[in-house]
Amino acid sequence: MDQIGAYIPYLIIAITVLTSIKGFNDRAFFDRLKFNVGAILSPPRQWDRLVSSAFLHGDWMHLIFNMMTLYFFSDIIMYAMGVWHYLGIYFFAIIGGGLLSLLVHRKNYYYSAIGASGGVVGVLFAAIAIFPEIPIRFMFIPIDIPGWIFGIAYLLYSIYGMRNSVGNIGHDAHMGGAAMGVLWIVIFYPQALAANALYIGLMIIPLVALAVMVWKQKS
Repeated sequence: MDQIGAYIPYLIIAITVLTSIKGFNDRAFFDRLKFNVGAILSPPRQWDRLVSSAFLHGDWMHLIFNMMTLYFFSDIIMYAMGVWHYLGIYFFAIIGGGLLSLLVHRKNYYYSAIGASGGVVGVLFAAIAIFPEIPIRFMFIPIDIPGWIFGIAYLLYSIYGMRNSVGNIGHDAHMGGAAMGVLWIVIFYPQALAANALYIGLMIIPLVALAVMVWKQKS
């Protein structure tokens, strides 16, 4: 990993923080960048919102939580695969999460969303696919949870959240981001698949269940 590339995660975090702060205080700026089904699907079809919305957050807690998670897991991808794969995973997951949200909410033109969660979850799940036993600890749980167990639990909760509209959370964007992160590793880092086939397979099962659920809704 070259010296310039090592600073890319910090650059993404800095831009996201600055853009989010501006969005806190500038409603017109916020409204133009946020994910909105109507603005994307109606002419002139502002597809850039799939990405621009990832640089906005609703409040400081939302921003800090996402950026801290991104900070802690970025190095795993950077050192294992390099900066270009890191950028690919992050933005592929953002777009994938946005497209899944668009599919799920396509009939609700008023639906809006913000946040980098799709990209962050993509990086997190890519890291888990590479190192399934990576310890993950929550603020209120004083024990480490193996990454693959956390991943399965997170995906199952996200499916439950999507089905039952739990909280003001973009569960669909999270699921889409997770799927893109795992898919990137399977395609571009096959040694991880060879070494961790069981763990990756277990995480793919909820993603297949999600695909079936979305297909049924679409039909």
